[in-house]
Amino acid sequence: MSSIVEWQEIEPDTIWVRRYLIRLFFMDVYSRTTIIRLSDRTLFIHSPCEMDIETISFIRSLGDVSCIVAPGSFHFSFVESAHQAFPNAEIWICPGVEMKNPKIHFDWFLADRPDPRWARDFDQILIRGNRIITEVAFFHKRSNTLILVDLIEYLTDSTLGVGWQLRFWWKVSRMWNHPKPAPEYQIGWKDRNAAAMSLKRILSWNFNRIIIAHGDLILANAKYMAHEAWDRVSSGLRNN
Repeated sequence: MSSIVEWQEIEPDTIWVRRYLIRLFFMDVYSRTTIIRLSDRTLFIHSPCEMDIETISFIRSLGDVSCIVAPGSFHFSFVESAHQAFPNAEIWICPGVEMKNPKIHFDWFLADRPDPRWARDFDQILIRGNRIITEVAFFHKRSNTLILVDLIEYLTDSTLGVGWQLRFWWKVSRMWNHPKPAPEYQIGWKDRNAAAMSLKRILSWNFNRIIIAHGDLILANAKYMAHEAWDRVSSGLRNN
């Protein structure tokens, strides 16, 4: 794999993403870091990757980092690396991260309402109703962009860097070429009414693209794709 750090600009001068490789069980999987420039011109790092020299240099070229965010209970591994690189930034974590890593240093918990310092930029909600996984979904209002980690995964024939093991398991689980929540979501719903409220809130947002951690970015038909991803949960809710 090339050592060159490649960033993709999603919204001019506002949102950048970078894929990075992680090891999940016995499989290599790509995840994604997102950087958002807030209204006050500081930077918000969502699901940070490991901070190597090239990454730190790129981020510093954009501006000062004010927030480092661990948005889900499986997306906190490189928070300390990011904080070492940007020690003046506050660390915000999704509830549940502190139980998976009791030694993690953080300043605040994420919740259903954005901090006043980024309320102009985001709406957000804590996804409830799952016994395995938690996540906070963000809606960047100015760019109409929904930012998730595991609530939708979308691996397809066009996804780069997918090994045969992951391809096999995603096809067995009927997730290949279909947007769906991570397996932990699918087997972990315990309170479907709480889940319904969370998903309904997200679907009320006026997003037209979705940034996700694993798989292809959803840059067209975003509302349709979100409905498709969550249809099984929604159908079960309607039938309860």
